[in-house]
Amino acid sequence: MKYSLFTELKSREVIDLFRSVFSESEGEAEGQVISDFVSSLLATTKPQDLIGCIAEENERVVGCVFFSRFTVPSGQAAFILSPVAVSTEVQGSGIGKELIGYGLDHLRSQDVNLAFTYGDPTYYSKMGFKQISENIVNAPFPLSQPIGWLAQSLDGQEIQAMAGPTQCVDALNDPGLW
Repeated sequence: MKYSLFTELKSREVIDLFRSVFSESEGEAEGQVISDFVSSLLATTKPQDLIGCIAEENERVVGCVFFSRFTVPSGQAAFILSPVAVSTEVQGSGIGKELIGYGLDHLRSQDVNLAFTYGDPTYYSKMGFKQISENIVNAPFPLSQPIGWLAQSLDGQEIQAMAGPTQCVDALNDPGLW
């Protein structure tokens, strides 16, 4: 398995991967929503505000994760992990965990302080994410599943409570995604 940073040359293949994975697991409508979200993320996010990581097997993209800039009240450098997709043929083989780890290592190398995500705490805790209360850091929108609000420090410092709003990139700035 080869892990690398996303480049625009892989855009179509990555968008198709997200559509396929989410269509198979959540239905065609959700596959379209997520592939539209990824298309928007790629089209509207400044390069310095988006980090994508891909997993390739035999020259074919089988996994992809994106981290986008997340503005927090403390001013610390922060990114949010969303979305994540691993081809159904290779799910369960650890590729998702390795890919997220690859991305978190890259964020650390860029002096990013905090990483957030919104998802299954059982899954993401394997990569160092911990549940976080909105009393510590607000989510940008009301959460349908507050148990899924997760974060981790990338610099070894404890995450301090921050008063005030947070902000994500335009493509993720949609209450329907939260």
